[in-house]
Amino acid sequence: MKPMTIAVTGSSGLIGSALCAFLTTGGHTVIRLVRREARGPLEREWNPLAPSATLLDGVDAVAHLAGASIAGRFTERHRRGIRDSRVEPTRLLAEVAAASRSGPKVFVSASAIGIYGTDRGEEHLSENSSHGDDFLARVVSDWEDATSPARAAGIRVAAVRTGIVQSAQGGSLKIYRPLFALGVGGRIAGGHQWVSWIDIDDLLDIYYRALFDERVAGPVNAVSPHPVRNAEYARTLARVLRRPALVPVPALGPRIILGTEGSRNLVEGGQFVNPAVLAAINHTFRREDLESSLRHQLGRYLR
Repeated sequence: MKPMTIAVTGSSGLIGSALCAFLTTGGHTVIRLVRREARGPLEREWNPLAPSATLLDGVDAVAHLAGASIAGRFTERHRRGIRDSRVEPTRLLAEVAAASRSGPKVFVSASAIGIYGTDRGEEHLSENSSHGDDFLARVVSDWEDATSPARAAGIRVAAVRTGIVQSAQGGSLKIYRPLFALGVGGRIAGGHQWVSWIDIDDLLDIYYRALFDERVAGPVNAVSPHPVRNAEYARTLARVLRRPALVPVPALGPRIILGTEGSRNLVEGGQFVNPAVLAAINHTFRREDLESSLRHQLGRYLR
C-alpha cells in the first residue's frame, strides 16, 4: 500500500476527524474538502451543490462522509435536511470524479444500515438483503445510487453501511454514558430490538480497507459480527460502568422527545445485520464483542 492523496468530506465530524488523523499518521496526504474558504494546501473549498470541475484533480481516492445528522424530530424541514445533504451532493461529487482526468480511482461513500428499514425483526440481513420502504431506507438507497456516475466511469465505488458507532466522543454512547453513570439507565421500549453496532476503531479499519482493497466494491456492512438486543446493550454498559440498569424507558419517553417517526427510526426499531462481505474476505475485527469495545472506548479495563 503506497502513500495516497485522499480527499475527505465531512472531515470535522465524529468519523471524519478520526479517519483524517488515522490516514495522516499512516503516511497518506489528506485533503479536506470544506464548505468555507480553504486555508492552506491541505484544504479545498467545496460547494456541495456546485463543485468545481477541478476539485478532485490530483487525488487518488475520495472518502465521502458528509451528511446532516439524522437525530431529531422528523419534521418536514428535518427530512429535507437529511435528504438534501446526501443525495444531490453525492451525485455531483461522483460526476466530478468521473469527469476528472487526473482524479480518483476509488470512491468510498458513507452509507447506513438504515437502508434495510426501520424494523426487520428477527431477519438476518446481509448486503444482498432487500431494502426497506420507510423514509430513511429510501434516502439511503438513493444516496448509494447517487454514486453511479463514478461507477459508470470505471471508478471502484464502495458504500460503507455503518451501524451504531461506539465512541466516547459522540453518537449514542455519549448520550447513554452519563445516564447510566447516574444509575438511571436501562433498556428502551421493551429492549427486544436488535442493535447492530460497530467500534469506531473497527469502522476506521473498514474505511481503510475500502480505500485500499480492490476486492471491496459495492455495499459493505460496517457492523460487528455480534449484534445484541437493546436490553443486553443496557446490561453490558451498566456492568462496564459498575452501575445498575434498573430504569427501563417505555416507548412513550422517546416518542415525546423525538416524535413517533423519530422514535421508531432512532430508538424502537432494530436490525440484525451481518458483515457478510467482510467475512468473505476474512476481515479481522479489533473488538467484535460489545463489552471489550465499551471497556476500550470508556477506559474501563479489567485488571
